[in-house]
Amino acid sequence: MEFTILLKTLLLIFTQAVAAENWSVFRGGSARGISENANLPLEWDVKKNKNIEWKVKVPGLGWSSPVVHSGRIYLTSAVSEGEIEPRKPGLYFGGDRKEPIKHMHHFLVLCLDIESGDYLWQKEVLATRPVTPIHIKNSYAAETPVTDGELVYAYFGSHGLYCLDKTGKKIWEKMFKPYEMRNGWGTGSSPILEGDQLIIVNDNMEDSWVASFDKNTGKQLWKTNREEPSNWSTPFIWKHDGISELILTGRNQTRSYDLAGNERWSLKWKSRTSIVIPTPFEAHGLLYIASGYVGDREKHVYAIKPGAKNDISLKPGETKNNFIAWYDKRAAPYNTTPLVYGDEFYTLFDFGFLGCRDARTGSVHFDKERINPEKTTGFTASPWAYRGHVFALSEAGETYVFLAGKEYKLVRVNYTGGMSMANPALVQDRLILRNQNYVFSIREKR
Repeated sequence: MEFTILLKTLLLIFTQAVAAENWSVFRGGSARGISENANLPLEWDVKKNKNIEWKVKVPGLGWSSPVVHSGRIYLTSAVSEGEIEPRKPGLYFGGDRKEPIKHMHHFLVLCLDIESGDYLWQKEVLATRPVTPIHIKNSYAAETPVTDGELVYAYFGSHGLYCLDKTGKKIWEKMFKPYEMRNGWGTGSSPILEGDQLIIVNDNMEDSWVASFDKNTGKQLWKTNREEPSNWSTPFIWKHDGISELILTGRNQTRSYDLAGNERWSLKWKSRTSIVIPTPFEAHGLLYIASGYVGDREKHVYAIKPGAKNDISLKPGETKNNFIAWYDKRAAPYNTTPLVYGDEFYTLFDFGFLGCRDARTGSVHFDKERINPEKTTGFTASPWAYRGHVFALSEAGETYVFLAGKEYKLVRVNYTGGMSMANPALVQDRLILRNQNYVFSIREKR
């Protein structure tokens, strides 16, 4: 008995150590955007070269977040042969584009050395004129790659799914029918790995589905149709009580599937939700889901307990039931994913406000504190946390740093500049951050 407990403890320590060395998927292995490393940087400024270990130019345009494994940084980009409209930050109407960009594009997977920032390789996986339009704020390389250290998987939505080895050799590829997305905004849901399964969701206006592929061969293992319009949320694997659930949010419902694509339970939003972007995640034994399009009257957050089956939707007037620990109709952001750090649940609202609630009960600590009273500040990247601080990267490349806790305390503003919408990777004592033109390694000098 004691040996079994010791073995489990050692396995947990080993797993945590490996996770700390790598950041292999969107928002990290737990999809929470947190790290326990006590040496990650609290301050940086590219203008003063403060804690900027290196800075490297990235070709083309991409909003995929960097992922890291075994000292290698992977990201994607799309290089246009012609001039394209400048990307426009903020929330606004009029960004829809009904036709694809007309110029030839080169779809790239990039690999950099984490120590030096040197490119180890750049692999073009496709050269074509885009087949679908994108919003003026989007790019054709919006999805974050995922890696197991040996293979890296890059998904470009309607422009294909590609598997490369760590030297840049293409192992397999899959092409998909180009589906219409809402208002021609383009795609953005990133792939995930679970065991030997590579899972992607393709919610669109024509024929939505979630599918699993053998990560080594690309063979389709299963495919489940979804009654959903366009969504941009990344899937999440919720593990508890010896069970693995595939969690997918959607405009109509949130659904749980087993790892063969069979539905386990579903939840309907309490009122209309137009667009779903935040990624589900787990903390304190609860599953958190959110949907807060700025044009919707209610902005939903649910904290869900394990063990659910069938329909767990709240009835009129309810804010909890046997499987929902708490619900708040004012707590969800639009683009960003909420953050649980310590006992607090943080919401970074796209228009530049921060809210904080009790992660277990949903009780409000502070509701909406304006981050920068002097100007409108937009946010698309999700908040992250370490060393007792919460970080929020604005679209203008300013990172606002707050003391974690029940009170609102802004302590500093760090600067990298450039339009910024990607989430950083937290790897040992380095922060790997990408903006529109560069990727940075930020590290405290010792």
